[in-house]
Amino acid sequence: MNIRQHLLEGQVIPAHPLALTAGLRLDERHQRALTRYYVESGAGGIAVGVHTTQFAIRDAGLYRPVLELAMEASREWLGRSAVEGVSPPFVRVAGVVGDTPQAIGEAAIAQALGYDLVLVSLGGLSSLDERALVAHCRAIAEVLPVFGFYLQPAVGGRPLSHAFWRELAEVDRLWAVKIAPFNRYQTLDVVRAMAESGRDDVALYTGNDDSIVADLVTPFPVRGGSAAGTRHIVGGLLGQWAVWTSRAVALLARARTARMAGTVPAALLAEGAALTEANAAVFDAAHGFAGCIPGIHEVLRRQGLIAGNWTLDPREALSPGQLDEIDRVLARFPELSDDAFVAERLDAWMR
Repeated sequence: MNIRQHLLEGQVIPAHPLALTAGLRLDERHQRALTRYYVESGAGGIAVGVHTTQFAIRDAGLYRPVLELAMEASREWLGRSAVEGVSPPFVRVAGVVGDTPQAIGEAAIAQALGYDLVLVSLGGLSSLDERALVAHCRAIAEVLPVFGFYLQPAVGGRPLSHAFWRELAEVDRLWAVKIAPFNRYQTLDVVRAMAESGRDDVALYTGNDDSIVADLVTPFPVRGGSAAGTRHIVGGLLGQWAVWTSRAVALLARARTARMAGTVPAALLAEGAALTEANAAVFDAAHGFAGCIPGIHEVLRRQGLIAGNWTLDPREALSPGQLDEIDRVLARFPELSDDAFVAERLDAWMR
């Protein structure tokens, strides 16, 4: 199976965090363990160099080393599952940021390391109008296929019109879109634009950590002309799926079964509500997501997958009351956690 078909089938793609030592240096041992965890959980890929990995890796000179480490660790661990020397399909997505020269330079690094696509962050490009943003994406697509990205304004994104997404659909090497505005109206804009373009080869992925299950089970209605019918969000590229990943893989399978059956069990919707409540604690919704990355780190720290909840910017820390909220949701929804799965395998991942 080729990578594009793999994407279209729908996968769990965790946004890969950054493991640090107490001295705020790259912790290679735990970083490899994280990648091995995602592979063994059954994730269909990883996204590295994205917001969850911390954009500050660029200033710290860690962009290439972190991408390289994830590539090496995933290849090694997938090799253990190889059949007749052929590893299972696994998509590797590299985040790229900045103006066009910087983003193209990062895409070139990703290409040289063997990455499949680039997730293009449009944050920090407020001086560009939407037509210029499309041109930016088109230039990057000359290096590697593009994973489009609708990022919520609370963490650096901006509102993007239906017209933008419709024009972006004309970029031939647009292979997927991560829809993460945390806004139902804007989510519909993307789905409708892709449908109206007539393209059925662009994989739609949720990045809406606040409505994961709803996105995965909804048949989005499309009306008019050759686009009539329904479209589906087939998988997720999510910071939330950086934790409890083996549970996420099982959740996606249940959502896919429900979608294909045309009947969504109430229990699945209830699980979605529980996951949203847990995400509010982990992502620190009460403080405008200020503690999002430390919250993810805290969950992984408790499982032993990283040594601490440190970030490259010491000012980026858990918010007041966030630890209590994480404690609360873990006690209330223990079924969301994969602590037992991790505990059984952690020693092997840490070797």
